[in-house]
Amino acid sequence: MRIQIVDAFTAQPFAGNPAGVVVLSAFPETEWMQRVAAEVNLSETAFLHPLPPGAEADFALRWFTPAVEVALCGHATLATAHVLGRDKTSFATLSGVLTATATDDGWITLDFPTAPLSPVEAPSWLAGVLGAEIVSVRHTGPNTDDLLVELADEATVRGLRPDLGTLATKENRGVIVTAQAADPSAGYDFVSRFFGAAAGVEEDPVTGSAHTALTPFWSARLGRTELTGYQASPRGGYVRVTLAGDRTLLTGQAVTVIDGELLV
Repeated sequence: MRIQIVDAFTAQPFAGNPAGVVVLSAFPETEWMQRVAAEVNLSETAFLHPLPPGAEADFALRWFTPAVEVALCGHATLATAHVLGRDKTSFATLSGVLTATATDDGWITLDFPTAPLSPVEAPSWLAGVLGAEIVSVRHTGPNTDDLLVELADEATVRGLRPDLGTLATKENRGVIVTAQAADPSAGYDFVSRFFGAAAGVEEDPVTGSAHTALTPFWSARLGRTELTGYQASPRGGYVRVTLAGDRTLLTGQAVTVIDGELLV
């Protein structure tokens, strides 16, 4: 059985966010897919199979971290679209039907649901766990269940060293930290990082699903619907975003780095 590892939200190998992609004829037992994802040990591994003509989408698609199945994943969907190599592909997922549209120059645009944002008070533990002063907090959902935390500036986001052990005990899928770009001429409008220890991912290199919350947040702040985000993980990656009402378009590139075979 073929498995491919694809670096997503980058045009260069060994950057962006790597994802496993496994194309099947039908979904096997969930336990087997979870074990494969744990063996691959990337932030997500995508499993998909074709649907019959007349179905709601071209493929059924599921995503697994090394620890749990998730309801929405951007980079593994981008990686999957890259592997399939089609002009346009639709996926039936736990977050509804998602589409991926490719252009001849290698860019792929994902059509995802925009995450509703609800202002909330910062949990009493949050500032201490992050080790930074908090400017504001939003809750994202229903597909993501993250805390979106605004920090003072880009330098604070980049320098953050959170207590990942404590984060792993919290109920939310993850914590997104963000700030406006210190220098917009650098090619991005805002910076972010994502910590998903509760879902088995200590720091995700580039999180497409987080940008379904970051996009409406920064669109309202900056007064534009088309923006570019930079996720400042050690690998790093750029996400072009467009706010289209209740949908968010995420655009990026991808490159295959491993093409191999599962023997079990």
